[in-house]
Amino acid sequence: MIERGSGVAVWRQIETALAQDIAAGRLKPAERIPTELELADRFGVNRHTIRRAVAALVERGALRVEQGRGTFVQENAIDYAITRRTRFSRNMARQNLSAQVEMVASETRPGSGELCGLLGLAAGADVHCITTVSRVEGRILDASSLFFPAERFPGLREVYARERSVTRTLRHFGVDDYTRKFSRITARLPDSETQTLLHIPKNRPILHVKSLNVDPQGRPVQYGLTRFNGDLVQLTVEDE
Repeated sequence: MIERGSGVAVWRQIETALAQDIAAGRLKPAERIPTELELADRFGVNRHTIRRAVAALVERGALRVEQGRGTFVQENAIDYAITRRTRFSRNMARQNLSAQVEMVASETRPGSGELCGLLGLAAGADVHCITTVSRVEGRILDASSLFFPAERFPGLREVYARERSVTRTLRHFGVDDYTRKFSRITARLPDSETQTLLHIPKNRPILHVKSLNVDPQGRPVQYGLTRFNGDLVQLTVEDE
């Protein structure tokens, strides 16, 4: 019950009540909370007061807002292991999480000087670029830009569209194993493209990972830029 005149702001009392609902399991992880109007009716206040209480819980990390969908109880962060053999499907399978990868764009174009250097190509050589979005238990976990040497892997875009897996795609071209040469991790705010792909607001931090994979002979086979939703993932660096 809301106690007016108690010395505790009404919105703060609502924040506490909702936090208690979460702690007691009345509002479960990943569950959408009632609308502002429903909460306003429950507590007998206006929607502005509800909005302030919910914003405080979002700031605390107890709730998260998904644009166009509503406000949800925050789940525990998904562990994502970065090893010498980082594999998305393996990471999700070992946590018994269902996962899907969607290819949202692909093209073949001349690579930049930096990209060609990383892939061991002559300046201006063609590269395949594939953009993907990964979902785990229905939640958007990351958006990735994947780059491959076009001359070495002709027709790769069509193979990836069918396989939806870097491992299976490279195996199609005779690369049965590959390892991570480096992973460079930074935290930053999303650009407009990342906001759109991850469905996040501009003030929500992401984990930005640059990575290079090489074949057993040490030749680069794939360079990646992955933008993880910082609210949903915990990156762990492990020895394999």
